[in-house]
Amino acid sequence: MIRALSSWLRHRFAGTAFELQVIVAFGIMVGGLLLFGAIAEDVLEGESHQVDETLLLALRQAGDTSDPIGPAWLQFAMGDMTSLGGYAVLTLIVVLSTLYLLLEHRIRTALLLVCSIISGTLLISLLKLGFDRPRPDLVDHLTHASSSSFPSGHAASSALVYLTLGLLLAQAESHKRLKVFLIASAIFISILVGCSRVYLGVHWPSDVVAGWGFGAAWAILWWLIARYVRTQS
Repeated sequence: MIRALSSWLRHRFAGTAFELQVIVAFGIMVGGLLLFGAIAEDVLEGESHQVDETLLLALRQAGDTSDPIGPAWLQFAMGDMTSLGGYAVLTLIVVLSTLYLLLEHRIRTALLLVCSIISGTLLISLLKLGFDRPRPDLVDHLTHASSSSFPSGHAASSALVYLTLGLLLAQAESHKRLKVFLIASAIFISILVGCSRVYLGVHWPSDVVAGWGFGAAWAILWWLIARYVRTQS
């Protein structure tokens, strides 16, 4: 299947010399999906439980699972960070970004952005329903959490939204340093959001890593689609 996809990409991008960045992006996308699949298999077989417990307990004071490590301000900061991956904030960002693209008459890019986010969000919800993994009960939850645990919706959605925006913006940027800055910023925010979920005790580490893998893969898939559409216009 991977060979077939690679061959399809080479054929579709033959007119644009099939740049190295496309090959790298495709490799990262496949890697993200393989990472998600490997973790999902471990979760189903219970093989990730010991590592998850060890990492989760390492973030709490010895003998008190309700008290996270670090100064008091760190807990408040993590609460703020986790909000960056919440549906309200992400929806606002996507809506404003879409309106901006429409005002710039970049209708095609706006449509691709919306399709990417909606399809990815639906898939994340379906995956949560399918795996139906309980939230961690090993430590106290320091923020509200209601849906099932795997994969982390915050980690997956933040990777999906921020990486999609970062890649689309970088695609339209001519300066290499700004391209790197935009993508690096998207990755950094996604990492912060995911780490905050583990620190606050509402996700197992494996939930977060799997969410990153899926979100990154989905964002890159739609970047490749956007690139292909642009080459055909």
